[in-house]
Amino acid sequence: MTAEVKPVIGIIGGTGDLGSGLAKGWASAGHRVILGSRDAEKARIFAAGLPVPVEGTDNLGAARAADIVVLAVPYASHQATLEEIRPALQGKILVDAVVPLVPPKVSVAQLPEAGSAAVMAQRLLGDGVRVVSAFHNVGARKLHAGGRADCDVLVFSDDAQARDAIVELAGIVANRGVGGGALANSAAAEALTSVLIWINRHYKVSGAGIALTGL
Repeated sequence: MTAEVKPVIGIIGGTGDLGSGLAKGWASAGHRVILGSRDAEKARIFAAGLPVPVEGTDNLGAARAADIVVLAVPYASHQATLEEIRPALQGKILVDAVVPLVPPKVSVAQLPEAGSAAVMAQRLLGDGVRVVSAFHNVGARKLHAGGRADCDVLVFSDDAQARDAIVELAGIVANRGVGGGALANSAAAEALTSVLIWINRHYKVSGAGIALTGL
């Protein structure tokens, strides 16, 4: 019997809290994970310090080596980073985990004119890239605590096969991934992040998340 070939995952912004938390979960499950950073040496040093086997390189190198690319950078760097890695994304799945937070009012939803960051990414990258939106509502602390984060992950895409692939990956790092329909619906999850930030502050907790009932 041939062993299942797991997709290689490149995480752009992999030295950040969310990116490194996702990396730990997927690497522990046997995926080859490559962290991308603007500074390749920083990424290599950071990767070497994680308790799981991951690699580090620059953003474009991570995107080129990966089958699935996860974008987990601050919103202020969203467009510039997409333009940087665009040559390496054709024919691949890009998972956009970027939330359009606009400081200082990050607990107030402020969606871009396009409707969502993920829709902006698809317009910029074109039809040759299968954009999926996910992981907006997962607290990084939950990912770093070990085991699966105690929450559900909403996953959106106009490509059903790509959406299903990321639903499966989400189930490795959280309770489960749940398909949420078209990429435009990502606006709901992106806006919900600001709601969860407000809840965290108001109730003095660090990892408010969502769990869907009735499934």
